[in-house]
Amino acid sequence: MIAGETLLSGAPKTCSDCGIMPRLQVCRSGAGYYIGTYCDCGPYSRESGYYATRELAEQAFKKGPQFYQR
Repeated sequence: MIAGETLLSGAPKTCSDCGIMPRLQVCRSGAGYYIGTYCDCGPYSRESGYYATRELAEQAFKKGPQFYQR
């Protein structure tokens, strides 16, 4: 991970393009489920690695950043 790449490592809390402050949530992509954020522009950050199921991603999300930080 590059410093400033994720919200947890210092990325801006507000998208500079749409002005939205994205919130952490479980997201889905072709690679699987992950903990990340979306703004009006689309995906904003990926805060975790990928999980095979939504349930596994939700469990990590509930445990907190120390369990899912990349």
